[in-house]
Amino acid sequence: MLNGSNLKVEAETDAISPNYLSRQDFPVALVSMPFVSHHRPSIQLGLLKAIATSYNFPVTTFHFNLDFAHQIGPETYELLCEFRGHLLGDWLFARAAFGEDTPSEEGFLALENLHIDNNMAAFIEDSQRVQDLRLKEIPAYIERLVETVDWSQFKVVGFTSTFQQNTASFALAAALKRRYPHLITVFGGANFEDEMGLELTRTIACIDYTIIGEGDKALPEFLIALHEGRDPAEVRGVVTRREGKVTPLISRPPFRNLDELPTPDYSEYFERARALDLLPTDPEQLVELPFESSRGCWWGQKHQCTFCGLNGNGITYRAKSAGRMMAELAELSKYYPNTIMEAVDNILDMSYFNNVFQELSQANTDYKLFYEVKANLSKEQLKLLHRGGVINIQPGIESLNSHVLKLMRKGISAIQNVNTMRWARHFNIDVGWNVLWGFPGETAEDYREQAALIPLLTHLKPPGGYGRIWMERFSPIYFERELFPTRYIRPETSYGYIYPERVNLEKIAYFFDYEFEDSLPNSTYKELAENLKDWMEAWKKPDKPLLAYWVYEGFIQIEDLRQPGPSHTYIVEEPQASLYLALSNQPHTALALKTKYDLKMPVSEIERYLQKFCDMGLMMRDGLYYLSLAIPANKPRYAVRNGRICLNLPQEDEDTPAAQPELTGVGV
Repeated sequence: MLNGSNLKVEAETDAISPNYLSRQDFPVALVSMPFVSHHRPSIQLGLLKAIATSYNFPVTTFHFNLDFAHQIGPETYELLCEFRGHLLGDWLFARAAFGEDTPSEEGFLALENLHIDNNMAAFIEDSQRVQDLRLKEIPAYIERLVETVDWSQFKVVGFTSTFQQNTASFALAAALKRRYPHLITVFGGANFEDEMGLELTRTIACIDYTIIGEGDKALPEFLIALHEGRDPAEVRGVVTRREGKVTPLISRPPFRNLDELPTPDYSEYFERARALDLLPTDPEQLVELPFESSRGCWWGQKHQCTFCGLNGNGITYRAKSAGRMMAELAELSKYYPNTIMEAVDNILDMSYFNNVFQELSQANTDYKLFYEVKANLSKEQLKLLHRGGVINIQPGIESLNSHVLKLMRKGISAIQNVNTMRWARHFNIDVGWNVLWGFPGETAEDYREQAALIPLLTHLKPPGGYGRIWMERFSPIYFERELFPTRYIRPETSYGYIYPERVNLEKIAYFFDYEFEDSLPNSTYKELAENLKDWMEAWKKPDKPLLAYWVYEGFIQIEDLRQPGPSHTYIVEEPQASLYLALSNQPHTALALKTKYDLKMPVSEIERYLQKFCDMGLMMRDGLYYLSLAIPANKPRYAVRNGRICLNLPQEDEDTPAAQPELTGVGV
């Protein structure tokens, strides 16, 4: 359906090849197995199908993760998808993948880290259900996939694998190879980056070829080589196993011009999801539709966050042009309406504020978008995202302490994180974030300060979770061993229950157990964890906590409903009112306020006013910087002052340009 309007130049040139038409007799299957969410199609399958089709190879995609979600129930399936850190999903499929070579299962379900989530603990404690799933339902599922598709028609079957998709993919590939020996299998994806791909290719018999790195050019060149009878292992990025050894990897540079890529084809996902009754029936629920506007991380190129291992060897930042991005959004929305289009980017291209979101804000489109962003966004930038259709962001907020953020190499302060959260709530943008701890160099005081700050922020969206950082392959804490000394690093315990002895776990693991030499005890984080839990619980109630202000002639009114019980109402007159408003848009130092607004009062007096707001819990201080915590009220309101009802001045809302406060009441 969707081949895109901007296909590769190579594909267009290749069309004159004498072998071009005969490729129609070389059909290809691309497969996505559990465990990835059933709520969204695979962008890997959708994009690679569109690319290979542009080279005249007939491609069929199979989102078989949907079949398993239908079989075991979508709620249970999503629970297993979300619990990716301890490889329960891979363990469930291990016996189907490796048979008698599977390690003993004794002790796996008793691993402490499997019981940290109440929902997951309830699932694991039903041991009969778990054993039936592993020993009966999964083998039946694999057999059904083999039987219900005419695999004899295909020449190549490709598998994409990220996080917990390995063993399910191996199980199906092995079953297909037994039944259809002519099939050629090729694997790729994040689980096959670098030495992980080399070791899996060496030790897993059902893998014929592996594409290591980006497949945009490697896959069509691999297929062309196979079709023409040439050695596919000579293609850059492709390896295979010969005589027990893996062929040399000829590395391929990152794909640069993303504008050349076609629009992903998701038609099979929607057909399959509809047939299995897995599409939302509630009009308020939306299918998540992935799209790509950039690759790599422009911040990580400068200062890679210490715990981040998501980019592998592809951290070099590249982005689609504004025109190409606008065309792709239009094309996707045409074929797949009623979706939330989710950028798979690691970080938003900042130039998009000057073109893409300016255009979207004026286009009167009804796009619903998700983006990962850096958390130093201004009020105006968040307003522009809102007007452009962004309803959800992940701003990389991992701490509310500036010292810890510096240890993370985030390039941002705690007060900036809080300000982004404030304006996101004002503009009705949902924020996804977490609190992480366990960084070398942190102090107990860092976490006492965060614990004390949390009760002041309950009117903002709470984190989705909290806990100690994972150690991931490709992250600085893993490969910069001298800067982050450890007592030990070893593959996460679950790997030993999944892979046969012949597999070198050090080479295929993505997650690692570890202990830093200067780790703080778990008790350090107890108070913070309790406060975070209370915050999350408060947001499960119908009436969310609130801290809002209304502007009147000569004063402001602040209403505090952050904690249970009666509200607290504050009437703040000049000059304090203007100071509070001046620190609502963004953080400032007292000296910066005096300079920016040419205030007559001394800095010490300004600081005295600001500290009083901090003491009242209406403002936060981060070093020398201050920020008002209340957000502008979205609804008009009356105030009672001196026994008289005062109508508030017109409030700024999401459609009104921001105005700088006039500090006429200060220092007069």
